[in-house]
Amino acid sequence: MAMLTPLLLLLSLLSSATATPTPTPTVCQYTLYPSFCRSSLPITNSSANVFDYGRFSLRKSISAATKFSTFITKSLTRSSTLTTPAIRALQDCHYLAQLNIDFLQNTLQTLAKPQTALSPLNSQDIQTMLSAILTNTQTCIDGVQATSSSWTSKNGILAPLANDNKLFSVSLALFNRGWGHPNNKTKSFLPRKKHIGFHNGRLPLKMSEKTKAIFETVGKRKLLQADDQVVVSDIVVVSQDGSGNFTTITEAIHIAPNKSEAADGYFMIYVTAGVYEEYVNIPKNKLYLMIIGDGINQTVITGNHSVVDGWTTFNSATFIVTAPYFVAVNITIRNTAGAIKHQAVALRNGADLSTFYSCSFEGYQDTLYAHSLRQFYRECDVYGTVDFIFGNAAVVFQKCNLYPRQPMSGQFNAITAQGRTDPGQNTGTCIQNCNIQAAEDLGSTKTYLGRPWKEYSRTVYMKTFMDSSIDGEGWRAWSGEFALNTSYYAEFENSGPGSDTRERVDWEGFHIINATEASNFTASMFIPGDEFIPQTGVPYDGGL
Repeated sequence: MAMLTPLLLLLSLLSSATATPTPTPTVCQYTLYPSFCRSSLPITNSSANVFDYGRFSLRKSISAATKFSTFITKSLTRSSTLTTPAIRALQDCHYLAQLNIDFLQNTLQTLAKPQTALSPLNSQDIQTMLSAILTNTQTCIDGVQATSSSWTSKNGILAPLANDNKLFSVSLALFNRGWGHPNNKTKSFLPRKKHIGFHNGRLPLKMSEKTKAIFETVGKRKLLQADDQVVVSDIVVVSQDGSGNFTTITEAIHIAPNKSEAADGYFMIYVTAGVYEEYVNIPKNKLYLMIIGDGINQTVITGNHSVVDGWTTFNSATFIVTAPYFVAVNITIRNTAGAIKHQAVALRNGADLSTFYSCSFEGYQDTLYAHSLRQFYRECDVYGTVDFIFGNAAVVFQKCNLYPRQPMSGQFNAITAQGRTDPGQNTGTCIQNCNIQAAEDLGSTKTYLGRPWKEYSRTVYMKTFMDSSIDGEGWRAWSGEFALNTSYYAEFENSGPGSDTRERVDWEGFHIINATEASNFTASMFIPGDEFIPQTGVPYDGGL
């Protein structure tokens, strides 16, 4: 039998669960940090099993996240001694720490119940949250490191963050070991029988005939397929000429209901044609929100925040969404800072089970920040230069157009920079049936499919057309040998002059895969597409 690499050994250990008593040293071998795990989980109960260790680790993780959030709050009270970039990095960290506390508490509440078995869907939900916790912490680390090094060492931010990250990794590994379903993909889930349609076969009576007409002309146009119908609870109109309910998108979001449920239907915001110079932020409590515009380059949301101008990458975005089940259709989101301003995000998406359809994202470096959780993009356009699709979500792009454009002098283009930091995370970027084509301004700049931003970076291209702008090597190193063996980069049945794999990199992490392996990254398997996309009315392909 061939020897397993350390990574494969770890993954194999994560793939089975046991309820029998397990000593701490044995449990900790399932994690990336065995020594740290042994010192952090001093359980002396001889009857303790992997579930007991997992719950203990989660409780300790909640304590650590709460302590860090308090520390950041105190640090911000002394903001008069900090630079603006440092203050903004701390504000990001505080926000992310609060998200982590919520995710950890929700996880422990689910796992504290007497039963130890979870359905595959519930298991993936928890794995997704624990994956996002690591992503959030790493985002905080990255933001802090980008500020003054003397400030970070003086205030002791990075050391506790590094320990917290190890603890969260241990919690994820123990969850995967005890409750995980690593071999059960979402395609095998029992379908939910909830009817998708209008309330009582029509829109709610409180809607005016004008509102109903808007839904029928905008909502159904190019949105619904076959006999699907979208449940809509209410519609408001945003128009700059004052003819609608509001003149800004932010005003409309503010009056959207909080914590809606699927049965309530979507709160739809119809944004008429125009250029909206505003920074849109859709918070986590605005569930089931749908924004529909008049079309790409018709309804445009634009901003110009950038790292060069003092913003963090995380908070440079023109459009930010964290509300689960968000849907956007027929809009353009821009960041006009330009290549000279380096990182400047158009969209930052941390919304679980979110969907973008027929949208355009325009920027240069770091255009589309698929930050975390599970996301789907269909028939969208993405323009950019360096790492213009990046982040650590579990994300599928289908039938999208990716346009590398001209970067700054001396730079090269990388379409993706995926940020997976832990092999237990269920994250990665899948680009399926898409089209890669040079933007009109792209000259002879070398363009690559991606580069490994983090150690376990994972990106797959499937059945995608690649024009001659793609360099023959395909992939580009981040720094020296970093992550070349631990990343997972794969290609499957791509076409076009840039798809020739004969000169591709010879990294251990690069693979040419078959249909069986490629199917693991489809919308039905990699993200639970069959569970959340049908209710949006957006077309999608569940398989290859």
